[in-house]
Amino acid sequence: MNFIRFITNNYVLDVGIVAWALAQLMKFFIVLIKHRKLNFNRLFGAGGMPSSHSALVTALTVAMGQIRGVYSPEFAVTAVFSFIVMFDAFGVRKAAGDQAKVLNYITSHWREQTPQAFGRELKELLGHTPFEVFAGALLGVAVALGMYLLLRPTVA
Repeated sequence: MNFIRFITNNYVLDVGIVAWALAQLMKFFIVLIKHRKLNFNRLFGAGGMPSSHSALVTALTVAMGQIRGVYSPEFAVTAVFSFIVMFDAFGVRKAAGDQAKVLNYITSHWREQTPQAFGRELKELLGHTPFEVFAGALLGVAVALGMYLLLRPTVA
C-alpha cells in the first residue's frame, strides 16, 4: 500500500498531517509521564510541548522546498505562512494565555463572588513559549526530512 496515496494523495499535505499528529501524540505522552494522568484533551487541544502548529507549518515548508525547490514561489509562500503562524503561537496567543491566568486568579480570589459566578474558567493554555514553538518547528523539519527519505516522492 502506498502511504502517500493512503492519506490524501498529496505528499506535502501528508507530511504536515503526520507532523501535527506526532506533536499531538507527544503532548499526550508528555502530560502522561509528567503528571501521571490521562488527559485526552492533549490529543486535540492547543498549547503545550511541542507546538503542533509549528510542526505542521514547518513540515509543509520543508516538504514544499523538497518538491518545488527553495527558490520556488510555493516555498516562499509556505515559509512566510510558517513565520506568521509561529510568531502568533508565542506572541498573541501566549499573551492571551497570560491574561487568562491573571483573570482566573482575580476571579478565584474575589471576596464577594465565586469563580462560578463568572461562568467557566478562561482557558490558560492558548499559546506557546518560544522553546515550544522551536521544538515544534524542529519536529516538523525532522518529519519532512524523514518522510522524504522513506518515501522518495516524485516531483509533480
